[in-house]
Amino acid sequence: MAKKKLPPEIAEFFRKEGSKGGKIGTKRRLEKLTPEQRSDIAKHAAAARWSKAGRASK
Repeated sequence: MAKKKLPPEIAEFFRKEGSKGGKIGTKRRLEKLTPEQRSDIAKHAAAARWSKAGRASK
């Protein structure tokens, strides 16, 4: 099925509304996590960044 292109003003509206939802969702998610859970998430993210950095330099 071919995708139809949205008019620019409608596409811009959806882009702005979508970015709002991501910001709200992240804040609410962080409010519900314990400090230990946040720490685990941060450690996992840091490990992923470091593993990518090693591959990029080769």
